[in-house]
Amino acid sequence: MSSSTSSQGVVDRVQNFVSEHKHAVLIGTAAALVAIGGVAYYASSSSSGPRGDVEKGEGKKDKKKGKKKKTAKDEDGPILEERKPKASAVEEEEPNYTAEDIARMSEEERTKAAASLKAKGNAAYQQRKFATAIDYYTRAIAVTPKPEPVFFSNRAACYVNLNPPQHEKVVEDCDQALALDKNYLKALNRRATALEALDRLEEALRDFTAAAILDKFQNMAAAESVERVLKKLATKKAQEIYASREKRLPSYMFTSAYFGAFRPRPLPELPENPSQGDQTLRMALEALGASDYAHAFTLVNEAIEQGISWDAGKAEALNLRGTFKFLMTDIDGAKEDFLKSLELDPSLTQTWVKIASVWMEQGDPKKAFECFDEAIKHNPNDPDIYYHRGQVLFIMNEFADAAENYTKSTELDDKFVFSHIQLAVAQYKSGDLAKSMATFRRTLKAFPDRSEPQNYYGELLLDQQRYPDAVEKFDRAIEIERAKSTPMNVLPLVNKGLALFQWKQDIEAAEKCCQEALEIDPECEAAVATLAQLSLQQGKIDVALKMFDRQAQLARSEPELVNALTYQYATDAQVKFMQAYPEMAAQLGQMARMM
Repeated sequence: MSSSTSSQGVVDRVQNFVSEHKHAVLIGTAAALVAIGGVAYYASSSSSGPRGDVEKGEGKKDKKKGKKKKTAKDEDGPILEERKPKASAVEEEEPNYTAEDIARMSEEERTKAAASLKAKGNAAYQQRKFATAIDYYTRAIAVTPKPEPVFFSNRAACYVNLNPPQHEKVVEDCDQALALDKNYLKALNRRATALEALDRLEEALRDFTAAAILDKFQNMAAAESVERVLKKLATKKAQEIYASREKRLPSYMFTSAYFGAFRPRPLPELPENPSQGDQTLRMALEALGASDYAHAFTLVNEAIEQGISWDAGKAEALNLRGTFKFLMTDIDGAKEDFLKSLELDPSLTQTWVKIASVWMEQGDPKKAFECFDEAIKHNPNDPDIYYHRGQVLFIMNEFADAAENYTKSTELDDKFVFSHIQLAVAQYKSGDLAKSMATFRRTLKAFPDRSEPQNYYGELLLDQQRYPDAVEKFDRAIEIERAKSTPMNVLPLVNKGLALFQWKQDIEAAEKCCQEALEIDPECEAAVATLAQLSLQQGKIDVALKMFDRQAQLARSEPELVNALTYQYATDAQVKFMQAYPEMAAQLGQMARMM
């Protein structure tokens, strides 16, 4: 297991903890109630149930089974609030009132005329005569002495059903209805649906979120709508950001963890009369050995441009450049370099292993395993092949097979700490707790000066809710890391903060751990994600939004970016709700306690 893998694991754990403890999370300040409860509810829940927004009239619901009134439905579900008028009311034609006519009418006459026009609009709607219904509602709006939100909402329902639908007019009418009654759920849902159709997704999310909260989280269709729009919005924005984002190396810790997942190899011997490119390649590999990754990347590019005189050297250079491209999420570029490297030197097993990762990234595990098989044909005694094949199997939840590969890797070279750690974790995931703990104890004894066994053992103890033991292991890992001359791996600090949060609900101590981690490594995504959730706990919504934005900036892959944006947009939508409905704070507290 590399630190990069563990970092994402920490992110997943903190977000899973929040989603699994909605009840505890929701009890807090009024502002935090919405932000935390909603984020947990929308960003992580999945629900099933009836969809649509069926309007059943303005009176009380008929609770008797089998008594549900049949009414005409339009394509998006809603029907009108009013009961179907009597035939005589439909058949009588209402005059076209001019402005002069309306000015001469009494308030009572105008109210009666508006009600009659609305009834005719309802009847026309139920007959699917939507243009006629629109005309009646428009005339009702003109004649009524007191604007009623239902007039605008019903006319909006007609605009939805025109061919093609006039979504802009739906939004305009629902704006009017909600200006008259901001709690009007039918208008909120209609406007949200129209905004979604217009691809105005942030506004649609705002409305669906408000509708779900106003409905006290009881409407599963509303929750599904929030999830659907949230996913569409986060995915769309992630694709836009990802496409325009400048390719760059990830953080030092992430890059170091990736290269650390491969055993070091001796530097290649240069030809008798090395070219300038040959010498630059040697410098690039030396910079890599010194963990000077940015310099190594620059040098390997220069070496390839200058020209490398022998095929094995070219293969090494393309392998290294492809690795940097892979880390920078230039997957196609990495694949191209790896394939060229293998053409020049098919025996370079590390390139086979790395291109297997490319195939996995592209969703083709079959190709990945074919690459591992090819690598074994060239060198069956390379322990890295089995370690990385184990990693792929681990990701696929094939823990028993993964354990076999980690064991094989360890048999070929027992000095590589990560093979031991991953073997213990795979055994744990397979349900063999005793064997896993025994493997960890042996690993701790074999690698007393390495922080990784302490940290990952602590993670397993944390998973078992053995909080004091977990914190002890994290403290030991932190102690070892502080004594290093190289930059500190801050994941044990983040894990300790998460443990204190889950164990004692000690938010202050958890925040302190994460803040220290970010001071040491400002690009630690796990620390950023944890601080974001802790900020939500305390109602520090502005801080949480900044952290989610930072998490999005640090995200390496599109799925990671989608995840960060999901939380960011969910939180933002609920901040907007609190701004629009400040009077809901007390009710939200009651709802939280009922969830």
